[in-house]
Amino acid sequence: MIQTKRGYFGIGVEGITKPQNLGNMVRSAHSFGASFFFTIGAELNVKQVRESDTSKAWENLPFFEYETRNDFMLPKKCALVAVEFTQDSIELPSFRHPQAAAYILGPEMGNVSAEMMERADHVIKIPMQFCINVGVAGALVMYDRLISTGKFAPRPVMAGGPTEEWERPHEGLRLFLRSKRNKQPKKSD
Repeated sequence: MIQTKRGYFGIGVEGITKPQNLGNMVRSAHSFGASFFFTIGAELNVKQVRESDTSKAWENLPFFEYETRNDFMLPKKCALVAVEFTQDSIELPSFRHPQAAAYILGPEMGNVSAEMMERADHVIKIPMQFCINVGVAGALVMYDRLISTGKFAPRPVMAGGPTEEWERPHEGLRLFLRSKRNKQPKKSD
């Protein structure tokens, strides 16, 4: 069966200063299937970052480096999603990910800037008691995006893995059901 890929995502960090954190996040982005990675105002030695990137994501994933927030650009129709621990942020388990999205996280000892928060289409948070490592936060957001795609068997009621055989839906069935639904006669009042 041919799987149709729908949408894309990128992830990046503003003002990151620790090479290991960036290397871990780039490696996670590569593993989760990100389409691109970016930094804004990073103060890092790329050689040190590559030492913690054991998947060689730098060779396999487009990397965009922006010196300032004003330089930062996204593709058209790509939603910017800020990951920030604020009172008004949408909790990650209740968030529907945009089909095309770029996720931005703040630096290790700070927040996503007010300017980037203003540009964001959505602001989300991981429902925790306090902030966590930026690399871990990025991996959790990407994992949530992955499991929200519906490409996995539903969780069983009891502990453990799926108990029934599950076949991934394919685009043909979705189109067939949509066309069947549209052909049904409308109920009159």
